[in-house]
Amino acid sequence: MTAPNELRLLPWSGPEGKPCYLSTDANGGYMSRLADNIEAVQLGTAAELLEEASDTLVDQEVGREDLRRLAQELTGALRDVLRVAASRGHLAGSAPHRS
Repeated sequence: MTAPNELRLLPWSGPEGKPCYLSTDANGGYMSRLADNIEAVQLGTAAELLEEASDTLVDQEVGREDLRRLAQELTGALRDVLRVAASRGHLAGSAPHRS
């Protein structure tokens, strides 16, 4: 996942919403495994929300509040997925965005 002595962006924020990083030479250490598990949950949640969004968008009777809630959940899931991508090096030079 990360090369030795490289900082890994963790899938959670620190105080004041600032990014958290892990510095370790050990692949598979406790914090690395915790981060891997949280990332897997975040990606799974995003996939479930995508399916829910697809279903919701074809529903002609969906209410405004339901759409607002879904948009908020999708925004959070997208933020998580972008953080995972940045952590894994797929968005080189990109820092996670906050809103």
